[in-house]
Amino acid sequence: MAGRERPTALGSTASCFGGPALRLPHPTPKARRVGQARREASAGPPGILIGLSVLLALSPPLGAAEQDGPEKTAAEMITPAAERAIERGLAALAEKQHEDGSFGSGSYRGNVAICGLAGMAFMSGGSTPGRGPYGSQVARCLDYLLANSQESGFVVAPGAASHGPMYGHGFAALFLAECHGMSPRGELREKLAKAVELIVNTQNVQGGWRYQPQRADADISVTICQVMALRAARNAGIHVPRETIDKTIGYVKRSQNPDGGFMYMLDGGDSAFARSAAGVVALYSAGVYEGPEIEKGLDYLMRFVPEQGVVRQESYYFYGHYYAVQAMWQAGGDHWERWYPAIRDELVARQRKDDGTWFDAISTEYGTAMALIILQMPNNYLPIFQR
Repeated sequence: MAGRERPTALGSTASCFGGPALRLPHPTPKARRVGQARREASAGPPGILIGLSVLLALSPPLGAAEQDGPEKTAAEMITPAAERAIERGLAALAEKQHEDGSFGSGSYRGNVAICGLAGMAFMSGGSTPGRGPYGSQVARCLDYLLANSQESGFVVAPGAASHGPMYGHGFAALFLAECHGMSPRGELREKLAKAVELIVNTQNVQGGWRYQPQRADADISVTICQVMALRAARNAGIHVPRETIDKTIGYVKRSQNPDGGFMYMLDGGDSAFARSAAGVVALYSAGVYEGPEIEKGLDYLMRFVPEQGVVRQESYYFYGHYYAVQAMWQAGGDHWERWYPAIRDELVARQRKDDGTWFDAISTEYGTAMALIILQMPNNYLPIFQR
C-alpha cells in the first residue's frame, strides 16, 4: 500500500440509531457526484430521479486525468472474449428469473441472496431499476425483495433454503442500498433503514454476526455480508452507528492468523482462501484501507492467483473470488493487474458452452450472478465497488 494515500475520516453526525454515524474517508469526485445526483433526484419527481440514475449508471468512468490506479485502464481489461461471455451470461441469467422476480432453483428457489446478487449482476452492466437492457429484471428483483421485507426489517423468503438466513439478509440489504436513489419506490428507504437497524441490533458482543438475526456467536463469512450492507447503506445516506463499525473492525482484526489469512471463528482455526478474501474486504468496507492487516491479508491472497492449467480444490469458489476481486480492485497496482486477468480468463473458460451459465452446487443462478459480478468489476458502476 506504499505511496497510496487515503483521505482522512469524515466527522461524525447524529445517527438515527442513537449514536454517531460511521466515519468513512471523504468520497472521490465521482462518488461525490453520485451522492449529489441522488440527493437532487430524491428531492425531485420520479422522472428526474430515473433520468439521473440512468445517466450515473450508464455514463463511462471518469477520464484518466481524474483517476488514479486501476480505473485508467480497467475498461481495456475486459477482453472481447470476456465481453462475449458477459453478454451471454446476462441473457442466460435474465431467462432464469421467475415471474415473481426471484431466482434460484430446487430448494434454493426464491432465496433472497441469489435474487440480490442477480440484481447486482445486471446493475454491474449499467442497468438500473426500470432502465437499461435489463432494467425490468432489476426492477422485478427489487419488487421481490421489498415484498419479502418483514416488519422487523428482516429480509427473508419463507420456505426458501439458505446456508443461513443472515447471509440472505446481508446480500438483500446490499442490493436495496445500491438501488436507493435509482428507483421511485417510496417504501425503499424505509425498508432499507429497517434492514440496517436489524443488522445493527443483532451484532454480537464480539463484533460480528452469525446465521440467525440474534446476538449469539459470530463468523467472518456472515460478518462480511453485514459490513458491506452497512457500508452501502451509509453511502446511500442511511445512518450507521460508529460504534457498530468500530466493534466490527476489532472483530475482523482479531480473526486474522499470523500467516495473514483469516480464521472462520474466534475460537481458532486455519486460514483459507474464501474467508480470508472476506476478511480483507470487511476491513476495506469498514474504512480500513492501510495497515499491517491489509498488507498481510493481500499477501496471503496472492498465493491463490488463478493459474492456467492449475485446478485447485477450493471450497466456496464463487464466494471466495467475489471477495478476492474486490480486494484486488481496492488494492490496485500489481495486485489488480495480476489478479483480474487471471480470474477473467478462468471464468471465461469455465462458462458453459451450451447455455452461457456458470455451474455452482447451490444453484446455477448463483454461480452465474457471481461470475458476472466478478467479470464486470472494471465497469466501476456500482457505488459499493467504487474506489
